[in-house]
Amino acid sequence: MLFNSPVFLFCFLPLTALLCFVIRARLGREASLGFLVLASLFFYGWWNPVYLPLLIGLAVFNFLMAQAILVERTKPRGGWATPLTAFGVTVDLASLGYFKYTDFLIGTSNAVLDTSIPLQHIILPLAISFFTFQKIAYLVDARRGDVEPHSFLEYCFFVMFFPQLIAGPIVHHKEIFSQTKLKRGFAFDRMNMMIGLTIFFIGLFKKVVLADNVALVATPVFNHAANGGDVSFFQAWEGMLAYTFQLYFDFSGYSDMAIGAARIFGIKLPLNFHSPYQALNISDFWRRWHMTLSRFLRDYLYISLGGNRRGKIRRYLNLFITMALGGLWHGPAWTFMLWGAAHGLMLILNHGWNALPVPRINKWWSRFFARTLTFLCVALAWVLFRAADLDTAMAIYRGLVAVPDLGNMSRVMEDIGWLTFWMGIVWFLPNTQQWLAMVRPAFNYKWADRRKDPLLLPVDHTRFQRLALWRPSKPVAIAVGLAAAASFLSLQRISEFLYFQF
Repeated sequence: MLFNSPVFLFCFLPLTALLCFVIRARLGREASLGFLVLASLFFYGWWNPVYLPLLIGLAVFNFLMAQAILVERTKPRGGWATPLTAFGVTVDLASLGYFKYTDFLIGTSNAVLDTSIPLQHIILPLAISFFTFQKIAYLVDARRGDVEPHSFLEYCFFVMFFPQLIAGPIVHHKEIFSQTKLKRGFAFDRMNMMIGLTIFFIGLFKKVVLADNVALVATPVFNHAANGGDVSFFQAWEGMLAYTFQLYFDFSGYSDMAIGAARIFGIKLPLNFHSPYQALNISDFWRRWHMTLSRFLRDYLYISLGGNRRGKIRRYLNLFITMALGGLWHGPAWTFMLWGAAHGLMLILNHGWNALPVPRINKWWSRFFARTLTFLCVALAWVLFRAADLDTAMAIYRGLVAVPDLGNMSRVMEDIGWLTFWMGIVWFLPNTQQWLAMVRPAFNYKWADRRKDPLLLPVDHTRFQRLALWRPSKPVAIAVGLAAAASFLSLQRISEFLYFQF
């Protein structure tokens, strides 16, 4: 069930919210919690009920493993806690590996070793990459003793809550268990409803009005390259930049819709995006892009490999391995691994540059140059991320350095104007959490964070500040209503979110 589908917008979400609030008022918090778990299972099963046993089975397995680990770790020398954790993580990774990477490994073996093993054509269960990472973090933290007491029902809610189930954010257990016990949890709250709908409709607008329309430029270029066609200079740049904006608004829109839908029920999810194209370097980019994935890779992979505790060479190697595996997590293809490896190399270069004893320049023009260079490097890497195979990626890259045809100056000016428009949106407009900072829109963003996070346009101390901050008012209601109306009018074509394939 897609967030941008009529059945979700006009049936599932309003009906689920209504029933949740009625059950909460009549039967209490536990009953509404159980109802939301059942509703989430229905939401997941709408796509393909065949994989419901997998979702439920892995949830039960990981809960029982965590309970056993919590008991064992209190025994002398930790008892069997470490072997149990290793076993649980292995089962999670094995399930992910079987469904997602079996054909990739078989195809690689056939190509490299000249074998002829038939492909299995296994259908990838929806969201397996996301809920596997959640469960691994849960088991590891159980071994560390960092999991607070919770019931099985609370755990099921943590791993199955429908707003974040399909494509994140990759929620940490501490962010959910601390909210499921609140006295007013899951009760109707007018402010939560207003905030949630505002964030949700912003995300819907990003997806169906912005991302889906930019896709009309990007998709034909990459399809043409995939079919073996020559890509001209302007085609290549238009396709690459269009996909760069499409991916941002698509996944940012999904994350906003997830945060907004959860807030309707009084649950605050963590941020996943924070204006990543404003980053001044590649490290800053990964602090802003897919923030919950970056957090998981840092806390459970990079640090487990040794982090920066074993010297510079080992630190750089750990960075490279982490990003390469993070790329492979996105999909079973060499293009994804190369995309991750490219970001690993960029991170190594960034850390190496920062270690040089050279004077730093902090002027408006130096920040503009750094921001532009970072954006360009990210956009170039997105070609690998989007391309169907390496041949497609190379066709786009050849087009990027081809001799341009400057005879059509109107097209040149049109492309420059188009790029200026989109860069103005991602650089200078306040993002969702900045606009709603006064009402703490996400688990990890509040007014204090907003004060330390100035906009690129210096409006914080001018008469335009009111436009940069959300507040319950008629103008805001009209603006959000217009965005929702524009989104509904664009629902004639329903497209999947790009991260659904992962």
